[in-house]
Amino acid sequence: MNTMFHVEHFCKIIKMRILFVILGTISLGLGIAGIFLPLLPTTPFLLLTAWCYAKSSSRLHKWLLEHKIFGQYIQDYTQNRSIPLRAKIVSLTVLWGTILYSVFFIVDGRLWLQVVLFVIAVGVTVHLLRLKTRKRNRNSVVVKRTVSYEKLLFFV
Repeated sequence: MNTMFHVEHFCKIIKMRILFVILGTISLGLGIAGIFLPLLPTTPFLLLTAWCYAKSSSRLHKWLLEHKIFGQYIQDYTQNRSIPLRAKIVSLTVLWGTILYSVFFIVDGRLWLQVVLFVIAVGVTVHLLRLKTRKRNRNSVVVKRTVSYEKLLFFV
């Protein structure tokens, strides 16, 4: 009877690990899509991916944290809650450009949808402006990796 309990418990753990890998991978896909879709938040999805992978697979978690783009981004965000000034400027410019274009040309005439888009844009703007601005330090290791980080400025 005791052996049966261990087998059932082991199967349950395996199922949960598989579920977390699947959820983490879906979350990663949504986070990547958020690079190109301004209304889809990238940061929460990448943080969820890191959490899911940490719960399920040390190999996937290590891969994510050591990834040349995602790893530095996740570390900067979780450890320092900061982003570079250039990332803020570009992100806000792209966000508002896309939102205003959508409001005036895509969803013209649907007031409720225009209000929703505007509220989302204001929320994202407030969030970005509340984050600390990381200063550039030419001697630090972080700056050496900033080049690959800044290629994906929409992650913010």
